Amino acid sequence: MMNKLMMTAASAALLLMSGVAASADDPADDPAAAMALAQKNACLSCHGVDKKIVGPAYKDVAKKYAGDKGAKAHLVAKVKAGGKGVWGQIPMPPNPQVSNEDAEKIVSWILTLK
Repeated sequence: MMNKLMMTAASAALLLMSGVAASADDPADDPAAAMALAQKNACLSCHGVDKKIVGPAYKDVAKKYAGDKGAKAHLVAKVKAGGKGVWGQIPMPPNPQVSNEDAEKIVSWILTLK
């Protein structure tokens, strides 16, 4: 009985350490995957993680929306529909080709940046 319990605990620990048991849905668990989604969807053409390119740096976006409970939904809608005026007069074009799932993962990751 004790050996079986120890084997189960060891197996669970190995799974956690290998990342297999980690949630793939939480961008904080895999920021590289979220950044890859941002690259795949051309977000990094206009936004840098810590520097402004055409649009604001993602760290500035995270700072602006820190503590805002509606930020994720608001920013996902902005990704999809585009917008202008919040960060200057250069508009962000709409990105309807970005899936809702990808937009949510990218925005969740952005909001974790410090």
